[in-house]
Amino acid sequence: MTADFVIVQGLNGVAYGLLLFLLAAGLSLIFGMMDVVNLAHGSFFMLGAYLGWSVSRASHNFWLALLVAPIVIAVVGIAIEVGLLKRLYRRPLLDQVMLTFGLSFMAAELVKIVWGTNELVLQPPDILSGQVQIVGNTYPVYRLFVIAVGVAIALALWTVERRTRIGAIIRAGVVDRQMVAGLGVNIGAVFTGVFAFGAALAAFGGVVAGPVTSLYPDLDAQVLITGLIVVVVGGMGTLTGAFWGGLLIGVAVTFLTVLVPQIALVLTFVVMGAILLVRPNGLFGIKLR
Repeated sequence: MTADFVIVQGLNGVAYGLLLFLLAAGLSLIFGMMDVVNLAHGSFFMLGAYLGWSVSRASHNFWLALLVAPIVIAVVGIAIEVGLLKRLYRRPLLDQVMLTFGLSFMAAELVKIVWGTNELVLQPPDILSGQVQIVGNTYPVYRLFVIAVGVAIALALWTVERRTRIGAIIRAGVVDRQMVAGLGVNIGAVFTGVFAFGAALAAFGGVVAGPVTSLYPDLDAQVLITGLIVVVVGGMGTLTGAFWGGLLIGVAVTFLTVLVPQIALVLTFVVMGAILLVRPNGLFGIKLR
């Protein structure tokens, strides 16, 4: 294993890990605060990527796609939370699982109907389509853009979570939502906002990932499995856990896929199991209700 190999694959792992963070951040908060196991979260990522592809192709503007897709998926998230999930909060967890599982199947079929079953690739903007030299190795500019965007969003989310009133409300709601409601906060509106934000962030991640990975109808299932691993490893209900869990799993999956592709997924679960043996609530998780 040469130094060049470690550098290139390490950067690939960081870029992939930050994409996982964009997916896992909303998933972690939704489960930690709302006790909702949203198996349709991967569909938000997939639909965001496909919508981004359509907007970019129609307008020839990648940046417009990066703006429009998250807004549209956020509206879809609001409709799902207000129209469907609110009715199930007091019902058994299995009902929520079945509903979101069904929604994921509907999203996959919608993609096949609207965009077909062929693989699609979202083209990056011209300014990000070249390569640069890093320690004697050529590396795509776009992947460096992915890393920069992921770090910038992580810092922005950390600032909101730790330095603002809405961040304090969300952190308190993860620990004890009844207490937050008792203080006069409209917890229903907070739930809707968190769900919509998580959906938008996943869609944003889908658009950003479009030029790196191909788009296909079963993309949602693949990213959901990896996203759930990130959430479990990082810890439920924490953005810090989603960030470091995403980086850890992203780097692990990248190296394992290159070195031992036949058993990469199995070894990823082994990594998760080893962490949970030491930290049952995840790296940064808190003990939820």
